[in-house]
Amino acid sequence: MAEVKKTAPGGGPRQGPEAGGWTRFVTVRPRLTLLVALVLTALAVLAGSGVADRMGSGGWEDPAAESTYATGVLEHRFPGSQPNLLLLVDAGPGGVDAPAAATEARRLAARLDAEPGVEGVGSYWSTGSPALRSEDGRKAVIAARIGGEEKAAAAVLDRIAPSYRGTHGPVEVSLGGGLAVRHEMQKTIGEDLLRAELIALPLTLVLLVMVFGSAVAALLPLGVGIVAILGANAVLRGITEFTDVSVFAQNLTTALGLGLAIDYALFIVRRHREELAAGADPRTAVRTTLRTAGRTVLFSALTVAASLSAMLVFPQYFLRSFAYAGIAVVLLAAVAALALLPAALVLLGDRVNALDLRRLLRRGRPDAPERSPEGAGWARAAALVMRRAPVFAVLTTAGLVLLGLPFFGVKFGTADDRQLPTTASSRIVQDELRHGFPGNPGGGLTVLAEGPATPAQYTAYRDRIAALDGVARAEGPVTAGPGHAFFTVVPEGEGVGAGAQRTVTELRATPAPFDTSVTGQAAALVDSKDALAERLPWAAGIIVVVTLLLVFLLTGSVLVPVQAVVLNALSLTAMFGAVVWVFQDGHLAGLLGFTPTGDIETTLPVLMFCVAFGLSMDYGVFLLSRVKEEYDATGDHEHSIRFGLSRTGGLITAAAVILAVVMVAIGTSRVTNTKMLGLGVALAVLMDATVVRGLLVPSVMKLTGRLTWWAPGPLRRFHDRFGISESDGRNHSPAPDVQEVSEERREAASLRA
Repeated sequence: MAEVKKTAPGGGPRQGPEAGGWTRFVTVRPRLTLLVALVLTALAVLAGSGVADRMGSGGWEDPAAESTYATGVLEHRFPGSQPNLLLLVDAGPGGVDAPAAATEARRLAARLDAEPGVEGVGSYWSTGSPALRSEDGRKAVIAARIGGEEKAAAAVLDRIAPSYRGTHGPVEVSLGGGLAVRHEMQKTIGEDLLRAELIALPLTLVLLVMVFGSAVAALLPLGVGIVAILGANAVLRGITEFTDVSVFAQNLTTALGLGLAIDYALFIVRRHREELAAGADPRTAVRTTLRTAGRTVLFSALTVAASLSAMLVFPQYFLRSFAYAGIAVVLLAAVAALALLPAALVLLGDRVNALDLRRLLRRGRPDAPERSPEGAGWARAAALVMRRAPVFAVLTTAGLVLLGLPFFGVKFGTADDRQLPTTASSRIVQDELRHGFPGNPGGGLTVLAEGPATPAQYTAYRDRIAALDGVARAEGPVTAGPGHAFFTVVPEGEGVGAGAQRTVTELRATPAPFDTSVTGQAAALVDSKDALAERLPWAAGIIVVVTLLLVFLLTGSVLVPVQAVVLNALSLTAMFGAVVWVFQDGHLAGLLGFTPTGDIETTLPVLMFCVAFGLSMDYGVFLLSRVKEEYDATGDHEHSIRFGLSRTGGLITAAAVILAVVMVAIGTSRVTNTKMLGLGVALAVLMDATVVRGLLVPSVMKLTGRLTWWAPGPLRRFHDRFGISESDGRNHSPAPDVQEVSEERREAASLRA
C-alpha cells in the first residue's frame, strides 16, 4: 500500500497508508458527495413528512399474553364490555335525573350509537347502574367503543369529537376514556417535541461555538445532526407501513440524532484540526482523520446500535420502536459524520477555523497570561487520581452504589392518564371518574369464559371467585350466545396494586368447567412483567456479549472489556436511584410539574438502561481508543491513560453537556414518561462523562496496571488479524507483554508526560 508523508506533532515526518476507496471518493469528489447527500436529505424530508400521524401511543402490552387475547375476544363478542370512549355529562345543580338533562343525554347516546365505527354504546340513563353516576348526582357517563386498530380508531375520534364536546342544552359534555387519553398524549408529545427542538438547537449551537471557537466549525456538527434526524424520520415512516411504532420513539430520534451526531462530529472535527495544526494539508488531514477518528466513530456507532438492538427481543412494540428509531438514527449519524462532514472539511480547508468568536473576548487583553496546553488540566487530574487510585476507586464506587439504593424500592405499574398534565381535557375527565364516582374505575378485572356451560355452572364459578381473598365483588355472567360469557371482578384496594396483581394470579388458578382468560389493567401489568422477566436475560446477554466482543476488538485486552461493562453499569446507578426517588416517590414533583403515581411504568427502566448504556459505551470508546493508540505507540501504561484523558476528557465532557442539554429539552415534556426518560438519561450521561470517565476509569486502570492489556496468545493473534484500532499507519511497538519497549520510546513518553 502506498504511503503518504505527514508531519507529526513533534515536527518530524510520519507515514500513513494511502486512502482507501471510500476515503478517496469523499476527499477527491467532495462536491459530488455533498450533492448526493443534499438530494437524499430532500427525499428524506418528503418521505418522513407526517410520520407522527402514523405512530401509536400504546405498545406496553405483550401481544401474545393472556390478557391481550381476552381483550381481543371481548372487543369482538362484547363491545360494550371494553369501552374506550367516555362522555362525561355534567347536568349541573339540577342533577342527571332531571327530565331535561336525561332527555338530552339519551339523545346524545342514540346519536353516538348511530355514528359509523362506534359500537357498544351504554349509559347511566339506559342501565341505571350506580357506577355510572357520580356520588353528588351532578354527572353521569355515556360509554362506547370505537372499533378498529389504533390509527383508524383515532381517526374516528377526530371526526366525531368536535360535535360532542361542549354544551348541549342543559348539559356540558367532556370526552375521556383510554382512546381519548392516548390521542391527547400523542398530540401533546408532538407539541412538546417541537418545543424541545426549538430549545435544544440554539443552545447546542452556542455550546458548540464555545467548544470550537469557530462559528464555521460549530455549524458542521449541527448540520450532521439535522441530516440524521430527517433521515431517521424517513426510516420510521417506512417502518410504520409494516408494524406499529410508538410516538415516544420520536423523542429518542431527536435526542440521539442531535447528541450522537454532534459527538461524532466533535470527534472528527477535533482530530481534523489537530492534523491541520500539525502541518498537514486539508485533504491529507481529512484522510488521516477518517483512518483514525473515523474508525472510532464507526466502531462507537456499532456499539451503541448493538445496545439499542437488545430491545428487539421484547414483544412490546413500545420498546421495539425505540430500537427501530435508535438504530436508524445512530447509523445515519455515523454515515453523515463519515461522508458529509469529511466532504465539507475538504471544501472548507483552513476556513474551518474561520469566524473565531473567542477573539472578540480576547481583544483588548494583550497582557492576558498564556493559556495552558489543551488538555493539560485533564492530564493533571488523571495523574492525581492515579496517585490515589485505591481511594478514588473505592469512594467513587461506594458513592455510585449509594445513589442507586432507592431503586431497590421500585414498584412497577402501568401508564395511565396521569402521565398527562392536570390541564389536559381527557385527564380532567379521568380524574373526575377516579375521585367522584363510586367503585374503582379502570381497576376492574374481566374474566372471559369460553366453552359450553350451564347457568348453574356459571353461578357456581361466580360464587367461587367472589369468595377469593382480595375480591370486593364479582358480577355476571354476561353471555353472548352459547360458549361465550364474561364476569366482572372488582379487587379490593388499588386497581393495579400488589393486591390486584395477586387477585389476577388467584383467578387464573381457580378451576372452572370452561376455559377462562383474565384481562384488565392489573392482568396486563402481570403479563407485561412476566414478558420482560422472560426476555430480560436475553437482552442483557446481547448487550454484554456484544460489548465484550467489540471492546476486545478495539483494545485486544481481556480485562478492559470486563471493566467497560462493569463501569458502564455503575454509571447508571444514579439514574435509576433518581428515577425512583423523584418520579415514583414524588420528590421534586412540584418543581418538575408531574403527578407521582407511586410506581414506574414497567418498560421504562429497560428502555433507559439500553439507551444510557449505549451512550456510556460511546464515551468509553472515545477514551479507550486514544489510550490504546498511545499505549501501542509508547508501551507506557500510566502515560497512555494521562494522554488519552488529556486528548478526550474535554471532548467527552463537551459532548456530554451538549447531549444533556438535548435530553433536558426533551425532559421539559408535559408527559411524565418522556420527562423521566429525558432527565434520567441526561443525569446518566453527565455522571458517566465526569465521575466515571474522570475518576473511576483512570483509578481502576491504574490498579490493574499492565495486566490491563493482557490477552492469551490465541486471542492476541485473533486481535492482530481482526482487531480495530485508531491508527494512522505509524509503526507502533508491540505491547510490553510481547516485547520490551525501546529506550527511545520510553524517553519520548517521559518528555510528553
